[in-house]
Amino acid sequence: MPSPRTDIDLRPYAAEDLELLQALLGDEQAMRMLGGAETEEAIKARHERYLASDPETNGLFTIVDRSDSRAVGWTGFWASEWQGEQAWECGWHVLSAAQGMGVGMAAGRLMLDEARRRHRFASVDAFPSVDNEASNALCRSLGFDCLGRVEIEYPKGHMMEALHWRFALGC
Repeated sequence: MPSPRTDIDLRPYAAEDLELLQALLGDEQAMRMLGGAETEEAIKARHERYLASDPETNGLFTIVDRSDSRAVGWTGFWASEWQGEQAWECGWHVLSAAQGMGVGMAAGRLMLDEARRRHRFASVDAFPSVDNEASNALCRSLGFDCLGRVEIEYPKGHMMEALHWRFALGC
């Protein structure tokens, strides 16, 4: 197994990340398991929501490859409730060209470390589509526990079968 990447950083999501978000969410192939590519209008609205998000209840980050200072994706967590339990919910999205190179694993570890530092919730939940082999493998590799299949609404108005993963933060 290759050594974990140490050249990946997270920085707070910023105004200059609109182009990254357009590349991630406007890619029909990359978004096939999440209801399809978002419209330009929807991406701009999401960008504005990300910029306006409260850092106390959200941790939204751009994934940066330090070797060339490129933004290669985003990851983050936000306050959520699932079946009456409060937790962080998390997600991630890596550019197609940077997938399969350990970026998601490195960014996931950094994101979980940041969620732990917040001392707000005892766990982090993830809900990737049952068909998203890469995201489910990432959850497994990061040490999340699989709690089974669930049905969630994502995007709004679209029901999706997902796996519910939980990572205990130990705080």
